[in-house]
Amino acid sequence: MPRDSRSWFAILIGCVALLRLAELALSARNGRRLRARGGVEAGGEHYPLMVGVHALFLAAAPLEVILLERPFYPALGFPMLVLVTLTLTLRFWVIATLGDRWCTKVIVIPGLPLVATGPFRLLRHPNYLAVAVEMPALALVHTAWISAAIFGGLNLMVLRTRIRVENAALEMASRGAR
Repeated sequence: MPRDSRSWFAILIGCVALLRLAELALSARNGRRLRARGGVEAGGEHYPLMVGVHALFLAAAPLEVILLERPFYPALGFPMLVLVTLTLTLRFWVIATLGDRWCTKVIVIPGLPLVATGPFRLLRHPNYLAVAVEMPALALVHTAWISAAIFGGLNLMVLRTRIRVENAALEMASRGAR
């Protein structure tokens, strides 16, 4: 068993990375199903950047903790761990609500109405709120503030493009539903 908080942090990051890999597998399956039903991908140019930011973050945060000897402060770490848990819960709620329509790429089926249940009753893009909060919170579990700031900022820049692309694609697709 690990005795040092840095090892526990690396395990936490590893678990999140495994969740992301499982999400990518689910997304690939759902993407194939969406395309088979006439789904159209929009704005894929930003996708490699989004994946890169997330992958680099998952490497940078534990490296910052180890190389810069970041301490674990329970007064910061435990509330951040609660935030991470809440963001993961929101992400799972989004995935469950969207079902086969959930995908990491923007793939819409023309004419299909927007989902307006689950967290979508409250927010237009609940998954992006979860991701925007999760990334810095995860880094701050072990005071990796440089990773929190840099990757949190990069993620927000990518999300700005992503939301613009997704809103345009959803508007175009929903026109066919009217």
